[in-house]
Formats: sequence, C-alpha cells, structure tokens
Amino acid sequence: MMRTMTLSHPNTPITTALQRVLGQVHDESIVADLMFLERWEIAPMPGVASALRVSQIRRANPELAAAVRAELQALR
Repeated sequence: MMRTMTLSHPNTPITTALQRVLGQVHDESIVADLMFLERWEIAPMPGVASALRVSQIRRANPELAAAVRAELQALR
C-alpha cells in the first residue's frame, strides 16, 4: 500500500528509508536533523539558514538523502 505524503504527524517519518535509520539513532539532535531533511525534501523552506542546514545534513548522509529524495519522488 502506498503511503501518501502528509505532515499531520510532524514527528513521524514518511519514508521507509528514514524510518529504518531512526530505529538505530538515539541522539535527539541527530533525529531532529534527519527529520528536517525529510521535511525539506517534501516542502523546501525559505532562508539561507535552512538551506545551509539541509546542505550539511545531505553532505553528512548522502546515501540517506538520495534514498529519501527518491522515495518521495515515487510518492508524488
């Protein structure tokens, strides 16, 4: 069953790629960064600070960023 993109539960990851990774993460700041990445891929936020943050997260997690992006594209 295909999941639809919804932000009704902002602390719940939409992509299975992020769900898998978050199951192994126990640091709240890392969780916040990875959730930010997914939300950015769904709806980019304006501003230099947001763009810089997502750029840094992508650079630190290139495989996850690509997987999240691909999965969200498939849902559109």
